[in-house]
Amino acid sequence: MKKMNYYLLTILFFFLFFAGCTNKKVSENGNQQAVKNATTSETMKKTAIPTLFIHGYSGGESSFGRMIKRMDRHAFTKKELVLIVSPTGKVQAQGNLTGTENNPSVQILFEDNKNNEWNQAEWIKNCLAYIHDKYGITDVNLVGHSMGGASSLRYLTKYDDDASLPKINKFVGIAAPFNNFVDLSKGESIEDVLNNGPKVQSERYTDYLSGIKKVSKDMKVMIVAGDIEDGSLSDGTVPVADALSVVSLLKAHGNDVQEKIFYGKSAQHSQLHENTEVDKCIIDFLWK
Repeated sequence: MKKMNYYLLTILFFFLFFAGCTNKKVSENGNQQAVKNATTSETMKKTAIPTLFIHGYSGGESSFGRMIKRMDRHAFTKKELVLIVSPTGKVQAQGNLTGTENNPSVQILFEDNKNNEWNQAEWIKNCLAYIHDKYGITDVNLVGHSMGGASSLRYLTKYDDDASLPKINKFVGIAAPFNNFVDLSKGESIEDVLNNGPKVQSERYTDYLSGIKKVSKDMKVMIVAGDIEDGSLSDGTVPVADALSVVSLLKAHGNDVQEKIFYGKSAQHSQLHENTEVDKCIIDFLWK
């Protein structure tokens, strides 16, 4: 009897194991199919408006390089230009903007990739001035991961009213510490943060608050957060409440704002720009 029970348990174990593998495979295929559908949609728009991708703290070419490559592979964007910014703010270019309606991507790389957001905001300004002066660009999109998102909003709240610079049509902030890593307060919920903003406001957040009047109300915004579901309500680095802290601020200002939370291991801080569901989300927001 014991021997028979052992065999039954063994058979059950293998059944569950292979069933789990099958479900995982279907999930991965479905994920890839979702991205493929987004990139081959008949509603896809193509313009000559560049999208600038800005990496986070200690980031580099690979930070957004693989995401752009995935999008380029499906002919949804075309990587045309890399702007390398020196520690003194000088901009060097690799490639050219062609003016082709292929949703051109521009990757921004900071040589001093651990500098502060104030200098990075100035460097973003220098990059925008460069493509305006050299190519006559009047409209762009910004996509920033982590500190790149925080520095982008710092730029917007300092310089977005400068008519000599390109207009920011759309802004995507991915896992950005907009409230400088402040987590939920006692009794506070994510819904509270989304509806009313954070109870505890960092100096960074209050700077955004004082500069929000410079931000164009016509700019559309998407804010992305990650929750690795380990009980921390974070992506392992940035709390969900922190990443979503500016949603209420921008909505109150009059901006059209979407917020997205991704879950699981692929929602880890540095994995968000490797997550094909995030790819699809950005594709849909920027180019559909």
